[in-house]
Amino acid sequence: MTVVRGSGNAYQNIIESIFFERYAEGVQSFEFERTDIETAAAQMGIALPKNLGDVIYSLRYRAGLPQSILETQPSGMEWIVEGAGRARYRFLLVRLNRILPRTDLATIAIPDGTPEVIRAYALDDEQALLAIVRYNRLLDIFLGLTTYSLQNHLRTTVRSIGQIEIDELYVGIDRYGCHHIIPVQAKGGSDQISVVQTKQDIAWCQQRFTGLRCRAISAQFMSNERIAMFELAVQDDTIVVAEERHYKLVPATQLDASEIQNYR
Repeated sequence: MTVVRGSGNAYQNIIESIFFERYAEGVQSFEFERTDIETAAAQMGIALPKNLGDVIYSLRYRAGLPQSILETQPSGMEWIVEGAGRARYRFLLVRLNRILPRTDLATIAIPDGTPEVIRAYALDDEQALLAIVRYNRLLDIFLGLTTYSLQNHLRTTVRSIGQIEIDELYVGIDRYGCHHIIPVQAKGGSDQISVVQTKQDIAWCQQRFTGLRCRAISAQFMSNERIAMFELAVQDDTIVVAEERHYKLVPATQLDASEIQNYR
């Protein structure tokens, strides 16, 4: 295989250098350290941000891995970069990496309960999406639970993974009184949902809330002002989509009575 390197953006070129220094055909996983990012950047004359974690974040949710790395993926498998401890990362082959909304799913209209002042002053797409989910009780609708926001942008650590950030954490109660812990991952703009964040969110919930059922949720802005909601779960050590629904927030005057009857 002919590998063409150095054709991506700066972050992709850095991770490409780190990858091919360690990769061998047939390898399923291997680790590297955060200092390797600094070393590769210095060798290539690339200026790094103060927060080195932005390099990994960009590759996970925005730019993606360079084509030369993608070409090493066996059929049906994808590379992810996950945490492997304090200031350590791991390349790992998995069956599913990016979670993308289905194109053949019906859209459910929901009366818009978002305060106008929130829409006016939301600082970014992720913050706006989290607020829309919260004020419109989309988790309650999607999961059939009564949920309460516990904390947002929770920075914490997971054993064997390292530092993580959960976009927003909810607790929920079902009709039987069972309690649920619900980490929410929100992605707006060009960012995409990755199983890496889901895996680490679930791992932290299992570590911190051992007696609660974890329901990992991801929300994604779509075209035409729609919102995709996913419940993700672990099955045979792989993240899978357990449920997906698409919602659109509309003024009450635009609700279609026939559609509401069809929902029944």
